[in-house]
Amino acid sequence: MEIRKSIQSEREEILEIHKKAFGKDKGLEIAKLVDDLLDDTTAMPILSLVAIENDRIVGHILYTKATITETELPISAQILAPLAILPDEQKKGIGESLINEGLKQLKESGTELVFVLGHPTYYPRCGFFPAGEQGFDAPYPIPEEHAAAWMVQQLNGNVLGNAIGKVQCSNVLNEPQHWRE
Repeated sequence: MEIRKSIQSEREEILEIHKKAFGKDKGLEIAKLVDDLLDDTTAMPILSLVAIENDRIVGHILYTKATITETELPISAQILAPLAILPDEQKKGIGESLINEGLKQLKESGTELVFVLGHPTYYPRCGFFPAGEQGFDAPYPIPEEHAAAWMVQQLNGNVLGNAIGKVQCSNVLNEPQHWRE
């Protein structure tokens, strides 16, 4: 399997992966989110990676810029959203490989924190843990029963334990419907 940055000509194929991965209920909504994020200047810089297996794209992950408000420290942050793997390619480690490669590239670029709203038993396998416990609030309130789904990982610096704040995401992602787990 090869993981690399996506290119513009793969955009439609990437959107199809999200449609298939999220199914009839959420697929169109998530594909539109990805499409809009790829054009959102407030999401820049973005990191868009694809997983290639047998000359076809089988997975995609997107990281977009985040800022931390209500803090005195300047913090370099990104949000992982979304991650999609074709249904017939799931449970093969592709998602974890995409996450880990993205985290590696973001660490090399100097990103300090990466946030995700996701399944609380999946993302900890890649080093994420509850962000609320570290003093970082999501852009919209997360119900207490889903608090463990709002997670963070520190890549660089010494931010955790030394800063708290509220995460502000790009304009496209800053809609309440994207903040329900």
